[in-house]
Amino acid sequence: MAALRSAAAPFWRVKAVEELSEAEWESLCDGCALCCQIRVEDEDTGEIALSDAACRLLDLCTHRCTDYANRQQRVPDCVKVTPQNVRSLDWLPASCAYRLVAFGFPLPSWHHLVCGDPERVHSKGWSMRGALVSEDEVDWAG
Repeated sequence: MAALRSAAAPFWRVKAVEELSEAEWESLCDGCALCCQIRVEDEDTGEIALSDAACRLLDLCTHRCTDYANRQQRVPDCVKVTPQNVRSLDWLPASCAYRLVAFGFPLPSWHHLVCGDPERVHSKGWSMRGALVSEDEVDWAG
């Protein structure tokens, strides 16, 4: 009789976010680009609105940063999402894997670590692919 074997639980379900290696943490990013979408604050009300522009470093085809290692030097407003700050970044979308894992929720079926397909986030409509332009193409004054 063959012994029953259960598959090991994935790292994001057995480790606290503070215990993840840098590679494990970075692998959670699904490439939706919602965190790269420019947010605009109303000076009078403090209300935050999403624009249809993305950070100038976002590659609009791959949805990856073109200078990830130096992004914070090149874009001073860039917020690095970390295990230490993820729970306080309330502007991250509810679908963000960093937030989901930090708060103990499962990853969605379309997430590449679950389904194995890094394009599924786009094909299932959970990304901003095709909906954003580079901030360099926006006339912010007009």
